[in-house]
Amino acid sequence: MYKEAEYDIVVIGGGHAGCEAALASARMGFETCLFTMNLDTIAQMSCNPAIGGLAKGHLVREIDALGGEMARVTDRAGIQFKVLNRSKGPAVWSLRAQADRLLYRLAMKEVLESETRLTIRQASVEDIIVEAGEVRGVVTSLGVCYGARAVVVTTGTFLKGLIHIGLDSFPAGRAGEFPSSGLSDSLRRLGFKLGRLKTGTPPRIDSRSIDLSRTTEQRGDDPPPPFSYSTEVITNPQLPCYITYTDERTHRVILDNLDRSPLYSGRIKGVGPRYCPSIEDKVVRFPDRPRHQVFLEPEGLQTKEYYANGISTSLPYDVQVKLVRTIPGLEDAEIMRPGYAIEYDFVYPTQLRHSLETKLVSGLFLAGQINGTSGYEEAASQGLMAGINAALKLRGSPPLVLGRHEAYIGVLIDDLVTKGTTEPYRMFTSRAEYRLLLRHDNADLRLREKGFRVGLVTEEDYEAFLDRKKTLESELRRLAVTRVGASEVNPLLEALNTSPVAESPSLEQLLKRPGVTYRLVRALAPPPSKVDGEMEKLIETEIKYRGYITRQMETVERLKRLEERSIPGDFRFDQISGLSREVLGKLQEIRPATVGEASRIPGVTPAAVALIMIALEKGKRKGGSDTGKDRSGSRGHGLQMQGRPE
Repeated sequence: MYKEAEYDIVVIGGGHAGCEAALASARMGFETCLFTMNLDTIAQMSCNPAIGGLAKGHLVREIDALGGEMARVTDRAGIQFKVLNRSKGPAVWSLRAQADRLLYRLAMKEVLESETRLTIRQASVEDIIVEAGEVRGVVTSLGVCYGARAVVVTTGTFLKGLIHIGLDSFPAGRAGEFPSSGLSDSLRRLGFKLGRLKTGTPPRIDSRSIDLSRTTEQRGDDPPPPFSYSTEVITNPQLPCYITYTDERTHRVILDNLDRSPLYSGRIKGVGPRYCPSIEDKVVRFPDRPRHQVFLEPEGLQTKEYYANGISTSLPYDVQVKLVRTIPGLEDAEIMRPGYAIEYDFVYPTQLRHSLETKLVSGLFLAGQINGTSGYEEAASQGLMAGINAALKLRGSPPLVLGRHEAYIGVLIDDLVTKGTTEPYRMFTSRAEYRLLLRHDNADLRLREKGFRVGLVTEEDYEAFLDRKKTLESELRRLAVTRVGASEVNPLLEALNTSPVAESPSLEQLLKRPGVTYRLVRALAPPPSKVDGEMEKLIETEIKYRGYITRQMETVERLKRLEERSIPGDFRFDQISGLSREVLGKLQEIRPATVGEASRIPGVTPAAVALIMIALEKGKRKGGSDTGKDRSGSRGHGLQMQGRPE
């Protein structure tokens, strides 16, 4: 076998997970090689041309806070920015951006090609070399070997990908690209359990054939709010999106052709996304719904393609034409690309540690859709963490593992590793029990320090963060001690239909009142230095929700005892009397590293957790250790950043 080169870290796949993984490991000082099957589709947005959205926007902000790239590239390519859920509480506000598909891909490729320790190669990796349980490198379809001390697999939908359009199907990683077949077989030979998932995409429409007068225009925020803390202003022209709806005619076309649907004829075996179903699924599962929303989204500044968000389908082409032309505004629509469904292999994520390193093979990390997730943001989050932890492993340092109270990324990975998934996993704010702590406006306060410590946040960005943090802290102190006279305040409160005050309140007390905004308080007593718009909202949220935030932090502290109680790697769950067979089976399969992780495994009851705690105490009294063997990558809540034991 011909050996071409030796690298510290090899990343397989040039999608959103692979880009973040490769950049992280290279920026942390390791010679990295990124393998992609097509250099021209690096960072391709395979589905909708958008980044962020509900909960997903939180992930992008967290990627940026840790020193990842997705937010900065989105700001360079964004053509509409909007904060969603403004009518609700700040815990669920989320930023979303439409992106120019081509600009995004080219911008990310430029960043990758500018990284000095990163090599990019076009090749299909078909095999992973493992010796004595440790990864040693990869082999391409041409039989060329590349050595590596760590490998990150980020294959997206390419593992034995199979596209369906009607009753026709053909192997592909996505439309127009070859699948990866050998790598699935390699993973199976190594002992991994693989499953099958399905996702899909809608048709793309020629905008010249759309009657926009029959749709409702949706514009973004003005000025557009950037994703990255490093971006000062968005410079791209901003474009509107448009809303229309399916109707009874659309639904009739679909129902009359279900026998030609691969989804309902039994040709598709993989499990599809529950929260982003195809239009066929929507019509069948919700027969009482008279219509379903369709968003018409521009694909970019220099193209006529529009993405028909909401009508993902795998029906035959002729049926797609009929159903599209029943939708108001699309009566004369021309389909430029048909929708399709794609099935692909994934690895059950309970076979991973919290560092995203596999339990079976040391030095082998998995990230993105191969772990059962859906979405660019979920993939990029995992890629970033896998790249960081691959680099930390080579440094001989403990992994960076984010707790559920620290980041949505922590919730995402903990859900995958402890609960697993049998359907494409999508992030929602409802998955996070500490939503008020994990707002999109405070991602840098939660994670910037960690990104700086591992070496991904630049000195310049870190200094800017420290200045922002100092401004916040000093302004919160000023609001707490500065008082204003009742005679000055009460006319304003009366205008807000709020009860008057008898004494001189502090600005903080005043801001806690319903209807009182920071801008009103600022007008009464201006701060000594400028406070920007985003900081204003952050200050207001911190004060108005302080009681709730404090209670959530108290809950976190109470639960830390479980999170910090480690379970030895050789712990014998089968020697605990009273565990049911179901619970015992799950504990032995997942091998939780802490009592907290064990408590979140589905089916593990509070009674079972109590039995585990008792057994650990007995072992400790007998001279046993709470410290597990070979638990790297399974620890929780970021204490490793200070080198503290768990």
